[in-house]
Amino acid sequence: MTATAPREEQLWSRCAGCATLLYRKRLRRNLDVCPECGEHARLAAPERLRQLVDPGSLRPLPDQLPEADPIDFVDVLPYPHRLSAARASTGLTEAVVCATATIGGHPAVLAVMDFRFLGGSLGCAVGELITRAAERALDDRIPLILITASGGARMQEGALSLMQMATVSQAIAALREAGLLTVSVLTDPTYGGVAASFATNTDLVLAESGARMGFAGPRVIRQVTGRALPEGFQTADVLLRHGQVDMVVQRRSLRGRLGALLAATSPTRADRPTRPPVPRQEPAPLRERLADPDPDPDAAPALPADPTPPTTAETPAVRDAWDTVRMARHPGRPTTLDYLDSVFDGFVQLHGDRLGGDCPAIVGGVARLADRHVMVIGHQKGHTTAELVARNFGMASPAGHRKALRLMRLAARLGLPVVTLVDTPGADPGVSAEEQGQAAAIAENILTLTVLPTPVLAVITGEGGSGGALALAVADRVLMLENAVYSVISPEGCAAILWPDRSAAPQAARALRLTAPDLCRIGVVDEIVPEPSTAAHDDPAETAHRLRAALLTNLLPLLDVPPAMLVRLRRQRFRRFGSTRAGVRAGAR
Repeated sequence: MTATAPREEQLWSRCAGCATLLYRKRLRRNLDVCPECGEHARLAAPERLRQLVDPGSLRPLPDQLPEADPIDFVDVLPYPHRLSAARASTGLTEAVVCATATIGGHPAVLAVMDFRFLGGSLGCAVGELITRAAERALDDRIPLILITASGGARMQEGALSLMQMATVSQAIAALREAGLLTVSVLTDPTYGGVAASFATNTDLVLAESGARMGFAGPRVIRQVTGRALPEGFQTADVLLRHGQVDMVVQRRSLRGRLGALLAATSPTRADRPTRPPVPRQEPAPLRERLADPDPDPDAAPALPADPTPPTTAETPAVRDAWDTVRMARHPGRPTTLDYLDSVFDGFVQLHGDRLGGDCPAIVGGVARLADRHVMVIGHQKGHTTAELVARNFGMASPAGHRKALRLMRLAARLGLPVVTLVDTPGADPGVSAEEQGQAAAIAENILTLTVLPTPVLAVITGEGGSGGALALAVADRVLMLENAVYSVISPEGCAAILWPDRSAAPQAARALRLTAPDLCRIGVVDEIVPEPSTAAHDDPAETAHRLRAALLTNLLPLLDVPPAMLVRLRRQRFRRFGSTRAGVRAGAR
């Protein structure tokens, strides 16, 4: 290499799309879009903001948060080392930059993700910063614009990163309730937990030309299905054809489109409310609507336990995390249909999403629990190979998530509590699931559960895998069977990404802190349901007896809580999962 090579490298850039050698200043003038083939290069968050907002209007929001390594994660490197390296290479504090600004003269709050920082992954700090940005938009009564670029939730923060999907979604829900516009702009790439939450549950979803978006990434889908992917799979133009985005926008037009949308939805100053509306009178508590004996009218409602990491009356035996993973996957482990037969009475199954599908991986319907009617929804695996295949191993399709959504909303209208039973490796990673809007289906379930005006009680009975599990687990109380697991990613998937090979899955299982005792310590789970001395599959009747008792103990206090208070408490539960509100560190003893 000659002495002038570094200078030449700065002057020229090779297009990733057509391999043309481009003059760097010309490329920058063209907003980093190749003038030959139209390839949109990835942008750093600061450059994205410079392109979008009015000159001189940018006001960064605070981004300093306490150092966080919530589960003391170590793979081949300690997690803090990876954070330090990302900060040094990008000059950013975290994978998102938040600010207030004007676009075309219209004020907005912006949260712009940066893929350079650990793949734009969603961790506790990122969730906290975006949530604060949404809260600022709510306080200022101005729109929120999210620019997404992410590989998904951050593995190094375990299930706490998964919780951010719900935390940010409920902030979006608060803006919806206030009548404030929310917009997401999908850039390349947007995948995983970000795609299945705030990237797709905003009022408007725009996609930059060339962006790719999906719940499962192309490599995962190819590995699972063994099929070649269709031409243009998960790209912006295909997403538009499948009705998953509102529009595809060239980068040079993005600022103008956002300005037009803000102009169309910005009320005049005279139209803005000067004070909050008078609250509606609270409906009667659910216990009264379920025709139970009248409670003491002078007594205060029995609220759920304070949202702090709980303790259990019975301390489960300590088991290695990898052994617990294998136990959770045991084919003899009771399924949702088994529990519907042994824990509940009079189950009446309801089918269909009313949009053209009836996913067998999700079962649901009305049942009785100690003479109280409830809506039960759960993943269904099976015991034999034939059953597992027929039920897609408990991996729900978009139709399954939409069926669950329909039943949740029906339960709220009928005044029925919702009980969910979670047992899935994750959502369906197939081609058809992606084409039918898997990410948006999960996102809508999560957002709806944050505002559902009826008690929601979730139980992790086997595997709680990623967003497919969270789609049924945004609840007032989350219980977990002793030998179940709940994780942002499978140990095998984590090992394949962060370790040299998949044989490190046992190490990954330990690092992810996915067992019930670990999750109870950090507050993701409220209570552990002990299993018989061996395991649930060795004594299903005793397991059902213990689960029934735990459900009743946790459900009955919720019946006395007015719906609006239920929603507030549920939101408080998930709001505390930001980096400054996470529960006890998993490493603390």
